[in-house]
Amino acid sequence: MAAEWKQQALELKRQENRRRIEADSDYRMVRGIANIFDNYYLDPILGFILPGIGDILTSICALPFIWVALVKVRSIPLTIAVISNTLYDILLGLIPFYIGDIIDVFNKSYKKNYRLIVGFVEGDKEIINQVNRKAIVSLIICALIIVGIYYLAKFTIGLVATTWDWISSLF
Repeated sequence: MAAEWKQQALELKRQENRRRIEADSDYRMVRGIANIFDNYYLDPILGFILPGIGDILTSICALPFIWVALVKVRSIPLTIAVISNTLYDILLGLIPFYIGDIIDVFNKSYKKNYRLIVGFVEGDKEIINQVNRKAIVSLIICALIIVGIYYLAKFTIGLVATTWDWISSLF
């Protein structure tokens, strides 16, 4: 009987947290960004139109996710996971010859980040345990991804400059 009451209290808390999510403008903005960038494929489209630069521009839209994770949810491991997903998305998007943009169609990092945030707020034990377990590994991965982004960006800029020089020499 006590376990049943505890379960009902937990469910009521989840429902209350869900209502709080729906009412907060920051959460609605994060949901909207996830919807537009992943369901309408704005992230890969901008990466395709503006190779390299588009991926970096779209990553600016991940800042609200970081804000919500750090300030609203107040979880360092969640913030690290959100940053890790965002950096991974940038790294994939920077892969040249539009391969990264094709991969970006399937990666959907904004939705992943939104699910992590909602799971944390609702008290989803599976998501909370997953993020907490992977916090240190995510931090190391973030550092490695930053190095990868640097070298891929350097390569992409060099490739674009070389291609531009080649095209301009034709005229």
